[in-house]
Amino acid sequence: MNASLKNPRPVLAARPAIVNRVSDLIGHTPLFELLRTADGRRIVLKLEQSNPTGSAKIRMAQQMLDEAEQDGSLRPGGRVVESTSGNTGMGLALLAAERGYRFTAVVDHHAAADKLRTMRAYGAELIYVSDGDALATADREALAERIADADPDAIWTEQHNNPANGRGYTRVAHELLAALDGHIDLLVGAVGTGGSLFGTARELKPWLPTMTVIGVEPVGSIAFGGEGADYYQSGTGTPAGAEIGALVDYSLLDEGVKVSDAAAFNTARYLGRKKALLVGGSAGGVIYHALSLIDRLPPGGTMVVLVCDGGEKYLDTVFNDDWMAARNLIDDSVATELAPIFARFESTAATQVEAA
Repeated sequence: MNASLKNPRPVLAARPAIVNRVSDLIGHTPLFELLRTADGRRIVLKLEQSNPTGSAKIRMAQQMLDEAEQDGSLRPGGRVVESTSGNTGMGLALLAAERGYRFTAVVDHHAAADKLRTMRAYGAELIYVSDGDALATADREALAERIADADPDAIWTEQHNNPANGRGYTRVAHELLAALDGHIDLLVGAVGTGGSLFGTARELKPWLPTMTVIGVEPVGSIAFGGEGADYYQSGTGTPAGAEIGALVDYSLLDEGVKVSDAAAFNTARYLGRKKALLVGGSAGGVIYHALSLIDRLPPGGTMVVLVCDGGEKYLDTVFNDDWMAARNLIDDSVATELAPIFARFESTAATQVEAA
């Protein structure tokens, strides 16, 4: 365990009791203790769905716009263009509405329908690259670049290669340091652009140099090697044919693992039914793997899992029996696998309460 911090901890500004911009509600997201053992090992979830738009990605959307304004590339009344599977787009759409910019989202039908509806509700223009529901990341990015190049008032935020993406998660690290007093042994998160996991890890490492960083991507994603294949997890991974973004920092990665759609989605469904906690499909995959790691913690150790969005956007997909069955994704063996893990630690917690 990292017992002490060598450097002064960053000062975390408190949120005002009353705010006058929706973006002032970004951050200060809660921690949820999912499991705790008798010897104090625990899994703690950083619930980023408490942000506006229900996702961590509004943090990096804010940072990308802040830096574009600071360097003069984004001027008053300008246009923001981005290729998005939804969460980044929702963040940019909200911020564009708040700051008076036009926002164009280049999307495909792989995105959850509620994410697309939300972007429209904020006034975004949606441009589709395909009619089917396949993930079309490379096509989206190529079109976003062309649109921005053709408009002198536009910028392409290019989330996969924009360093501001990673810097947008500096506050996540500061919030974790403040809440956990610098005790983090394992940090686990999904890897899509790489911004959330590696941006958080990079900021934590000066204080927690022995912390282990574990990335999770879908089976079929190529960032950790292997053959590319279609997958349904949204907003994560790197599909075949797409460029691995510059923010995927292998120097910070201790382990990279793959989780199937079935394992990810059925874990999310299990948590909804057994823990009253709705998380997104890719977050289900991260938690699925995290549960297998708890015995690697030292006594009293802490594992932090970055839960980048909630499950409310996936009621028509992950939490829809017909949608799951049509894609052969319902797998009762996942619940059979998870139930004994929770039973083991819930019985421990009950014994501790009785003893107290």
